[in-house]
Amino acid sequence: MYFKIASGNIKKCYKDYTIYFLTLILAVCIFYSFNSIDSQKALWDIKSSNAKYIEKLMDIISYFSIFVSVILVSLILYANNFLIKKRKKELGIYMTLGMSKRKISRILVTETSIVGAISLIGGLILGIGSAQVLSVSTLKLFDIGMNEYRFAVSISAIGKTILYFGIMFLLVMIFNVFVISRYKIIDLLAADKKNENIKYKNPFIYLASFVLSVVLLAFSYKSILKIGLEPKNTMFILSVAISIAGTVLFFFSLSGAVLYIISKNKKVYFKGLNIFVVKQINSKFNTNFISMSVICFMLFITILILSTGISLKKDFEASLNKIAPFDASIILYANDENNNIEEVLNKIDFKISENEKATTYNEYASAVELKELLSVEDETFEGYFGSFVKISDYNKILKLRGEKEINLKKDEVLILSNYSKLVKPINEKLENNNKVNINGKEYFVKNHEAIQDNLNDFIIEATFCTIVINDEFLPNSKVFKSVINVMYTDKNREENNKKYDQIKNSSIDGEYSSLGIADIDAHSKDSVYSGGKRVTTSELFIGLYLGIVFLITTMAVLALQQLSEASDSIERYKALKRIGASKKMINKTIFIQTLMHFTLPVIMALIHSVIGVAVVNKEIGIYNPIDIRFSALITALIFVVVYIGYFYITYTGYKNIVKNNM
Repeated sequence: MYFKIASGNIKKCYKDYTIYFLTLILAVCIFYSFNSIDSQKALWDIKSSNAKYIEKLMDIISYFSIFVSVILVSLILYANNFLIKKRKKELGIYMTLGMSKRKISRILVTETSIVGAISLIGGLILGIGSAQVLSVSTLKLFDIGMNEYRFAVSISAIGKTILYFGIMFLLVMIFNVFVISRYKIIDLLAADKKNENIKYKNPFIYLASFVLSVVLLAFSYKSILKIGLEPKNTMFILSVAISIAGTVLFFFSLSGAVLYIISKNKKVYFKGLNIFVVKQINSKFNTNFISMSVICFMLFITILILSTGISLKKDFEASLNKIAPFDASIILYANDENNNIEEVLNKIDFKISENEKATTYNEYASAVELKELLSVEDETFEGYFGSFVKISDYNKILKLRGEKEINLKKDEVLILSNYSKLVKPINEKLENNNKVNINGKEYFVKNHEAIQDNLNDFIIEATFCTIVINDEFLPNSKVFKSVINVMYTDKNREENNKKYDQIKNSSIDGEYSSLGIADIDAHSKDSVYSGGKRVTTSELFIGLYLGIVFLITTMAVLALQQLSEASDSIERYKALKRIGASKKMINKTIFIQTLMHFTLPVIMALIHSVIGVAVVNKEIGIYNPIDIRFSALITALIFVVVYIGYFYITYTGYKNIVKNNM
């Protein structure tokens, strides 16, 4: 009997369940897809280092899945509360007819079970399909051929999805039983008669609050842009707190301020149903300004993590040749005992093989501050010192890379820098004056812009400011870094890479300490690429996972708020119809309300994102400059697809609720 009643209720109210079903199915789909990455066997068949990385990535995703579950259960409870609220009168009739609260609870539990089962099955079917797309993308990220792809279903991911969502639906059932136990018949039957209690009707409070919110936001934006991404900075924390307060105040005051301004323009205010639309929007913003603020911040986080995650991956791979221009490099950070790379390599019994071409160079320490070197008072250069490389060593590096050698006159130097914080001011200096001062002597800089090069393989662009100078200048200077760069002459890269990976691992494990060798490092181009790819791939996966979940959550909440308003406003729409408003006019008011409700948090989130992305890009760009344009386009496409889908379903659902109750 309970199953029959519950299934009948779902069939009868299937239009009300559209947003609920859509959100649940998408949530299950995303949850399964990202937890099933390990199902693609080809990822485990590649070399063990990457296989271990996939295992670590799955562990990271598992931890984030717990956080995602908290977000989703909050969303499901919110959506379920909307459905209960919409059906209060129906539940009240059940009680009037003599049905006990316990039996009503059993009906709701059965409904939840049916909805959960349908959502899980639908979501898993869709998830299995989308997981194949994710698997193909993952194989491409790891440069594995498509011939290695196999259709796969992850039993462990299915089990985890069923377990997590089973717990979520169990919580919903408990919530429903608790809610029903507290309801009284009179409250249920009169639910649609209650009006919202709107506080602060004085328009000047709204106007003053709106102006204050704009001032607070402008101040916080300016401060954050100036300070940068420094969470430990008290002013940074204060600026973030001010931006949060400013956003909440903005949504609290916006509708009241707009209502006041429009009411002063009688032609606009009394045109068509504008007075009704403005007051409807004002009513909802007054009661939902906290949730609108939360939605705004969630959208901001979504845009931020999606755009920066995609950018980091794309731009890292594009900058590989800059950060790793050689097939391998061994770096010795010299001390008084060990300052010659070749002698140290002999100590550890390392030999350059016949299938490798190699060259060495030394980098010399300098007491020359950049402010003194460039003869400028720019605070950007505060605390930075130049280093020196002989022109003969630099030419050996160029020759190894197959580039043309450079000749320097006695009074000429080259300046190298790829540290983005310094590149721009160095270039500005060279544009105005190409002279530098080294130990009281004036030199001419041969290059008109900083040469953006790494002189050895490294994980980032880390040439702060290196001066290439004639050999005679450095007869007794102290070596602080000795490097050997290598190019392979055969195609056996994996075998060649092993010995450089061995040096790196042995150094990390402290195996050379007994030989008095403390600071030695090694990087192969492939290890730099592989390591960077792992980091950026993890960031991309987690960014997409959280970003899409946050996006679906915010859109679902916006949709449910609008559908709730539709149910609450039926009497108002009946009044409009009685005074002669046409169906077209009523639909227009619904469209404008839905559009404003969906658009305003998005616009504010986009404004926040412009500042947030600028700050994050500036911080990341110090080491690896990134281009946000491509990722912004991808983020926008994802955003638009989800936004339009939820907007259309909400608008259609709103119209149907009004139509069916007129």
